[in-house]
Amino acid sequence: MGSALGTGVNSRTVVLVEGISDQVALHAIAERRGRDLDADGISIVAMQGATNIGHFLELFGPRGLAVGLGGLCDAGEEGMFRRGLERAGIGRNLTRADMESLGFYVCVADLEDELIRSLGAASVQDVIDAQGELGSFRTMQKQPAQRGRTIDQQLRRFMGTRGGRKIRYARLLVDALELTKVPRPLDRVLAHV
Repeated sequence: MGSALGTGVNSRTVVLVEGISDQVALHAIAERRGRDLDADGISIVAMQGATNIGHFLELFGPRGLAVGLGGLCDAGEEGMFRRGLERAGIGRNLTRADMESLGFYVCVADLEDELIRSLGAASVQDVIDAQGELGSFRTMQKQPAQRGRTIDQQLRRFMGTRGGRKIRYARLLVDALELTKVPRPLDRVLAHV
């Protein structure tokens, strides 16, 4: 957590994200759009999990460094982010629309789900194939637990089956995206900052 804290201390704006894959994806989108976040004084801080939101809001929010804030979370962590914002004195009785007005956006399920839906299953499989992992994906699809799932669900599960895969594929999937199809939460959080 120490390096994550140091990342945003000298920034004018901090975007709080759950993990490194979210950080990588946002940096990749900004880079593809020709935006230099560092030059703009914007840091994307991976908090090592949504449970740390309160700590980071205390550090960077109105009771701490009082920098501009934004954030990105998974749907399952929306309540945790909402409570963290309220405890930090950043709004009361927040709805999702209220959170968005503050610069905090929610992925439908998670980052991988957003990218898979934006690209489409065929394009994601092309990316996996280019990495030499299509055989591994096909093997996973044959497992009994995967047989009843949709292709999108299988792809999402595949991203999480090996350490570091989510991080690596975050960049690869963003690189494969048409910039007009950037998932809404990612597009909006970057537009906010």
